[in-house]
Amino acid sequence: MVPASARRRPRARAETREAPRRALDLDRLIHERVRLGIVSALAVNPSLTFNELRDLLQTTDGNLSVHARKLEDAGYVDCTKSFEGRKPRSEYRLTEAGRRALDRYLKHMEALIRTTRKG
Repeated sequence: MVPASARRRPRARAETREAPRRALDLDRLIHERVRLGIVSALAVNPSLTFNELRDLLQTTDGNLSVHARKLEDAGYVDCTKSFEGRKPRSEYRLTEAGRRALDRYLKHMEALIRTTRKG
């Protein structure tokens, strides 16, 4: 019979080999810098306007617009459009699906960090 300590070692090696594969399982939609910034900012604010997000993330109108649309299409962010006088106003909120996706993403990153630190 194989001692328990010998049985555990191969499993640990298998887990180490799995780490790079798990790294590829990141939610690529959130992992991109601007989109991660958007969902992170909305996670700690009830809502933010387009201009507030743009200024906070220090990005261009076009860049923010493209990334916000991708998050909208995925159902992670909700956008309400209105007018203040003649000026358009877009206000963004993180949806429940977006909050769950961010939580999964953060847990995944924490697991990768722990695995990496173990060596």
